[in-house]
Amino acid sequence: MSTISTNTLYLVRHGENLANITKEFSYKLVDYSLTPKGVLQAEQTSIFLKDLPLDAIYASPLKRAAETGEIIARPHHLPVEIVEDFREINVGDLEKMAPTLENWNRYGQIYTAWANGHPEERFPGGENFLELIERSRRGLLTAIHERSNQRILIAAHGGIFIKLVNYFCREANAQPDYRLMHNCSITEIELTNNNGEMHGELRAWASISHLSGEAADVIELPPI
Repeated sequence: MSTISTNTLYLVRHGENLANITKEFSYKLVDYSLTPKGVLQAEQTSIFLKDLPLDAIYASPLKRAAETGEIIARPHHLPVEIVEDFREINVGDLEKMAPTLENWNRYGQIYTAWANGHPEERFPGGENFLELIERSRRGLLTAIHERSNQRILIAAHGGIFIKLVNYFCREANAQPDYRLMHNCSITEIELTNNNGEMHGELRAWASISHLSGEAADVIELPPI
């Protein structure tokens, strides 16, 4: 018997944290809280979304994402469920290295290889594209489990979001640009699940129109 469900997902990138400023690689070992500017960004996002009837809120276990989710959740009086599978890309050994231009170029080489049809390319000591997509799938299945026609917010990371959207929203009119996914940007997709096979329709990409003042001052992204 076929079971089909569709839910609206709001993918919110976390607010600013120190790693955005230092350009450090951050998957698990490097785990900063939000900066004051990051808190402001999350608060403005919370105000913008306060009248949206959310049904559930999920977050990555990294502090910057979990704290963003908690701030957004306050007016909704909803718990934030932490989902391990929503961590940022596992960059492996790079997380132990200095954020030099050379090391960011190494990151960019893997990231570009994935985009050019080489999903087996792996971050040394980390994951490849196929593994990233598989855990993204597990995370999404957790978020939509036994839900239909609901609104679900996920607070997590730019790296995993861009690849998730690339993969599950393959019919998007324009390829989402990583360099436009700023802190506390909101991406909206309609995700249909047909017995584990998921397909997304991209409704909005990385909007920051809800941010103002200091919160709207975007930070330079890493050179990849």
